[in-house]
Amino acid sequence: MKKSHIVLLVLVAAAVCVIVSMFGDFSTYETFASAATQPGKSYHVIGVLQKDKAMTYDPRIDPNHFTFYVKDKSGNVNKVIFNGTKPTDIEKSEQIVMTGYAQDGTFHCSKIQMKCPSKYKKDMVAVGNQS
Repeated sequence: MKKSHIVLLVLVAAAVCVIVSMFGDFSTYETFASAATQPGKSYHVIGVLQKDKAMTYDPRIDPNHFTFYVKDKSGNVNKVIFNGTKPTDIEKSEQIVMTGYAQDGTFHCSKIQMKCPSKYKKDMVAVGNQS
C-alpha cells in the first residue's frame, strides 16, 4: 500500500471520530437508582407518570416549578422536580423521557419528552355473528 493511501485512511478515520464525538449522543436510558450513583451527572430516565401521587404546580407562586412522581422501568418511584411550566396533557402520556440529574433523593429534570398514545391506532371493535 502506498503512503498516500495510508495517510488518506488515517484522515478518514479521524474525520469519522470527530463527527461522532460532535453529533453523537449515544446515551441510553437509565433508572433512578443508576442516576443516583453519580449525583450531578446528566442522565436520560424513562418512566410512567404516577397519577395517584400528588403533582404540584402553581403558576401564581412559581411558574417554573413543577413536581410530580414517576415510576422508572425497574419499578422505582421517585419525585421529579422540573424547572419549567407544567407540560400540557402530561396526564395523558404513556411514557415520559426526562433529562436531568439526581440529587438528595430527587431527580432534577431540565427537559421532558412525552410519549403519548397514538391517535392513529385502530379502535378495538367487537364483532358479533348475526343469526
